[in-house]
Amino acid sequence: MRACSSVDAGICGFHTTVVAASADKRHVTFAIETECDVVARLAAALGEIQPIDVYGEVDKRKESVILATVVETMAECRKSCAVPLGIFKAMQVATGLALPRDVHIAVTACEAADAE
Repeated sequence: MRACSSVDAGICGFHTTVVAASADKRHVTFAIETECDVVARLAAALGEIQPIDVYGEVDKRKESVILATVVETMAECRKSCAVPLGIFKAMQVATGLALPRDVHIAVTACEAADAE
């Protein structure tokens, strides 16, 4: 199965497309196209270690290979980058661990009193 994520990361203005593919519903490979140099490094690093065992990614007793690769390759990028989430969501759908559904995060400035 294949699943696609389309990520517009925010104020940086970069767009990323993630295609996750799994033939056995356990191992996944990624094809990632991006305008961002930092995400391109992440994509190259993931390309060197795939296929990735999805069960290891979702097992709370194991360290996520994807997240470890994000930490190694995206150091100068803010931790709030939405692309890693798009990678995980595509992985879950491609392996049958989740159904395809859009995720929306809307961020706006608000008055301090609104946050209390």
